[in-house]
Amino acid sequence: MKFLLVNAGQLLTFGGPSGPRAGAEMGRVGLCRGGSVLVDDGKIAAAGLADLVARHPDADKARILDIGGRVVMPGFVDSHAHPVFAAPRLKDFELRTRGKGYEEIAAAGGGILSSVDRVRGAREDELAERLGRWAARFIECGTTTLEAKSGYGLDLATELKCLRAVKRAGAHTALELVPTFLGAHAVPAELKHDPHGYVRRVCEEMIPAVAKEGLARFADVFCDRGYFSEPQAETVLRAGLDHGLRPKIHAEQLSRSGGASVAARVGAVSADHLDHAEPDDLAALKAAGVVASLVPAANYFLGLNRYPSGRRLIDAGLAVALATDFNPGTAPCWNMQFVLSLACTHLGMTPEEALTAATVNGAHALGLGATHGTLEPGRQADLIVLDTDDYREACYYFGGNLVSMVMKRGGIVHSDREYRA
Repeated sequence: MKFLLVNAGQLLTFGGPSGPRAGAEMGRVGLCRGGSVLVDDGKIAAAGLADLVARHPDADKARILDIGGRVVMPGFVDSHAHPVFAAPRLKDFELRTRGKGYEEIAAAGGGILSSVDRVRGAREDELAERLGRWAARFIECGTTTLEAKSGYGLDLATELKCLRAVKRAGAHTALELVPTFLGAHAVPAELKHDPHGYVRRVCEEMIPAVAKEGLARFADVFCDRGYFSEPQAETVLRAGLDHGLRPKIHAEQLSRSGGASVAARVGAVSADHLDHAEPDDLAALKAAGVVASLVPAANYFLGLNRYPSGRRLIDAGLAVALATDFNPGTAPCWNMQFVLSLACTHLGMTPEEALTAATVNGAHALGLGATHGTLEPGRQADLIVLDTDDYREACYYFGGNLVSMVMKRGGIVHSDREYRA
């Protein structure tokens, strides 16, 4: 199917270098006023000034969609999420409102392990159906690609069940799901006195089984106080590499754990959170070409006064991505527009930097930088229309949804109105 989107008040193509955007490049959105986009067979055929796009030989064969002066930009690429779970953690939330902290709640039987109990008792089809319902909400809010971590199983059978549920849901939703194995999310209760034994189980049993079925593209680990140490994290990620799973890591979230150093040594695709990262960590990540993924919705929901400094990371020369961290305990947020607002109000980022982080760099944080995140010829036609005439409003307003239309792989998968010439 061919579509020609015309009369875009502002078109953001994010055209530019092929790699992750860092430094001043994060401030360039490829703004074109009065632009057009030609979509053909699921890909961008042309994008830019209307008269130039109109000269494309296939332009007169396309169905015309009049955008009516609104903003057109790439769909959001959410590079860090935990969407496979069986129930919200409402007890944790209540305890937090009564002044209990993250680690106190976990010690009392809440936190990750409480989600594990529920997921172990759920059927694969139940998890897939629930994930499908979440996927619809992500799509409505403009996210077209979402990472989907396991990590609420913590045994071989349940971790495989979670990743199979991702595959099953992905076959029935427009949202593109990118699976990540996070068996090293926490030490399960039955092995709490033998964390090294659990690491061996992750490396020797789980990772080979996940790789054999082709259920994940990445391996991740929660490297922090009370979870997995720097040596344990590196052991897990190197085992993943041995089986073709590219490394990602939860690093420096609750404390300075050494996770950033691990990310640099193993060549991780991304290091995520980074609340407690120090200058040496940032220098190592930059040298290794690791994308820094920030998830400020978790800081907001946990009521933390400390946020990771996007400004500091960008000034240090890092490519910064933004993600929701969608999960049942610390970030029940599927709307990337709220994350954009937090990035500008609490992380010191400009609207242009935030939008780059939520599109181009999010794609690179999922190893999809060559095909996703920009509206350039040959790229996958994942785009959104914002019901506004200025792209900065996506970062200015919060608590609602400005997305009017969503196109995924060249097909309209959500629209609140008819766009006709």
